[in-house]
Amino acid sequence: MTVWIADDYEAISQEAASRILNALTVKPNLLLCVAGGSTPTRAYQLLAENHSSNQRAFQSLRIVKLDEWGGVAMDDPGSCEMQLRKLLVEPLGLSVERYLGIRSDSEAPELECEELRNRLATNGTIDLCVLGLGINGHLGMNEPGSSLQLGPHVAHLSEVSLRHPMLTNSHTRPTYGLTLGLGDIMASHEILLLVSGANKREPLQRLMQPAITTQFPASLLWLHPNCHLLCDRDSAQGLKPNP
Repeated sequence: MTVWIADDYEAISQEAASRILNALTVKPNLLLCVAGGSTPTRAYQLLAENHSSNQRAFQSLRIVKLDEWGGVAMDDPGSCEMQLRKLLVEPLGLSVERYLGIRSDSEAPELECEELRNRLATNGTIDLCVLGLGINGHLGMNEPGSSLQLGPHVAHLSEVSLRHPMLTNSHTRPTYGLTLGLGDIMASHEILLLVSGANKREPLQRLMQPAITTQFPASLLWLHPNCHLLCDRDSAQGLKPNP
């Protein structure tokens, strides 16, 4: 895992957006996996700004949603769907065929996961996966446990995840999670792990030990051959970048 420490959140966002744009230049039909949450928000805004003056570069981009809160409405203000539609899907003009979503309000969540599994099989391996670091080390909604699942699945949410800031304005408390599995994430050709803020110091310090365990899912990223940690000084106190 390479470590890139920036002065602040804006610098992380600029770097992440730049790396995504570079990957898109190399592969115009890039399959980009995107996480919800506050950390990648500015990077997504920068992509949308770039699209305004460079629409041709995005015309074949494909996006897959990493995870979703289950049991909430698709238009709930706390849903990943609303965030990603506002920041990426609509600004980039993504068609239904180029957006691999997952419904938050499905009456059959297991079938919803199966549908996403089939769409991923059709679209191929994720080229670039954008992740955030959970307080308890979760990736997407892959929570700490004695074992982890490979593919899209319905996840039991920890109390830590249910206190996520995204849910502050939600009208409904999620009853489960829907997420890509660790197999999907680890199969990605490249991973960008974005970490920002003093509240992420403890999990980042634990990640950097490193000790690989399913009780801290992010630790498995040490096994990935092309994973890049982009963090700011607030989160990275005491860490040193490597080449």
